[in-house]
Amino acid sequence: MEPLRGEQSTVGETTVVTRGCRLGPGSVRTVLEAEKRPRFGWATPTESIAAAGGAATVTAEGSSRFEDVRAAAAALLDACETPTGGLPSVARPRLFGGFAFHDGDHDGEDSPWTDFPGAAFFLPEVQVTERDGRRWLTTAAAGEDAPDRAEALLATWKDRLAEEPAVNAKRRPGIGARERDPSQAGWREQVGRALESVEEGRLQKVVLAQALRVHLQSALSVPDVFARLAETYPDCYRFMFSPADGSTFYGATPERLVSLRGRTVRTEALAGSTGRGDTPAEDEWLAAELLDSTKDIHEHELVAEAIRDQLEPFASSVRIGDRTVRRLATVQHLRTSITAELADDEHVLSLVDALHPTPAVGGLPPGEALRTIRETEAFDRGWYAAPVGWVDAAGNGTFAVGIRSAVAAERTATLFAGAGIVADSDPDREWDEVQLKYRPMLDELE
Repeated sequence: MEPLRGEQSTVGETTVVTRGCRLGPGSVRTVLEAEKRPRFGWATPTESIAAAGGAATVTAEGSSRFEDVRAAAAALLDACETPTGGLPSVARPRLFGGFAFHDGDHDGEDSPWTDFPGAAFFLPEVQVTERDGRRWLTTAAAGEDAPDRAEALLATWKDRLAEEPAVNAKRRPGIGARERDPSQAGWREQVGRALESVEEGRLQKVVLAQALRVHLQSALSVPDVFARLAETYPDCYRFMFSPADGSTFYGATPERLVSLRGRTVRTEALAGSTGRGDTPAEDEWLAAELLDSTKDIHEHELVAEAIRDQLEPFASSVRIGDRTVRRLATVQHLRTSITAELADDEHVLSLVDALHPTPAVGGLPPGEALRTIRETEAFDRGWYAAPVGWVDAAGNGTFAVGIRSAVAAERTATLFAGAGIVADSDPDREWDEVQLKYRPMLDELE
């Protein structure tokens, strides 16, 4: 198939060129297995994307990282495409990446997040997008020879994508030693201190997380895990991000932070949890118990109300849906959909800045909750529970919350999971809930 006409323009003194074409049937797996870094994988029920190689990169640190990335991303993507471009909207270039949970530096030399900045996004050299049964290849290059390199990339990757490797669904590395932070005794102590703050009125809710470091019996292939997660968690946001060097962050999160298309915003409150039953009857009983749980409803309503309050300064209207149960393979959650219509045009990263962290992963009031998290957790959250996703030249985009996730490098993986602590929380019950939330990642390693 002949390439579509691409785009060419400049960012400062740098020429940026994109090219694209339609592809035949296949998967996005080849791109994720390439040696090119950075790499990004993204999959939802309606769209799959694989991106590799940095034609241009954007990084930022500190509390202004959202604003700094927004400004740099807008300038870069505006230069890459024009209203008369030949690429359909689904195939046009996007920036992919994410943010750290906190705005400070990573802790310690042994942190798995050493190579992850406070924010990192890239314009990929190679981007394969699959939607509605159709696949598109988009290439990008920057510099004086950008037109030739963009064309060469397009030709090379059309050939490489003609044949896809088979997925070995049984290739799991196995787990040896495990290291928990904190121990169960330490967890009881941490939750006890948080409950004291709740009782004294300093906190309404705080989300405390745990880290589980596992040593693997063989090297881990994250593209293998990414492919297998589609079978067990097809309705989740599945992601993987490999920076220029170091580890890979990946997961299958049920929680969308925000999607923006035009002036329509979609998000959700996801808080309050229980397990799955061994039989359909037990499953229904657990779901009914969750819907009637005073503690879980209180935790959930705190999240829903806070998200509404965070959106209202931008919105002409905010609509709150009915509270339902979201069923996943190992856990059930209370879920409420939230939709807003913006009063003016906004960039998706402005909304990400306003919403992160939601009380579902941080707490209330936000400042006191973040202080408590920093003082209580002995490990570095890094990108765990932070926004991961994409943005396009129109300022539209989708970001998920990086939970049900792990950061891994060959023979080591660090898994993260958390629980919301409110009045009446029981430390042992919250411990059991966290163990359920580890299962999506553990099942792909054991």
